[in-house]
Amino acid sequence: MGSFSIWHWLIVLLIVMLIFGTKKLRNIGEDLGGAVKGFKEGMKSGDEPAKQIRDGAQIIEGEVKQQSASNA
Repeated sequence: MGSFSIWHWLIVLLIVMLIFGTKKLRNIGEDLGGAVKGFKEGMKSGDEPAKQIRDGAQIIEGEVKQQSASNA
């Protein structure tokens, strides 16, 4: 069957636009873009080495270390 040519993709795009309409496709594009942006921001904030925990008005920085069985 081979790959589709540019004319096949243009016809498919035209049919999709007729079915869904340009306004709905624009909204889908905006939602997808916002999701990708949020994912990228989440990945950047996940790279921080030490977590900050807010305890009232005091910020505590630290890392969680494994507790030994004798201290339990």
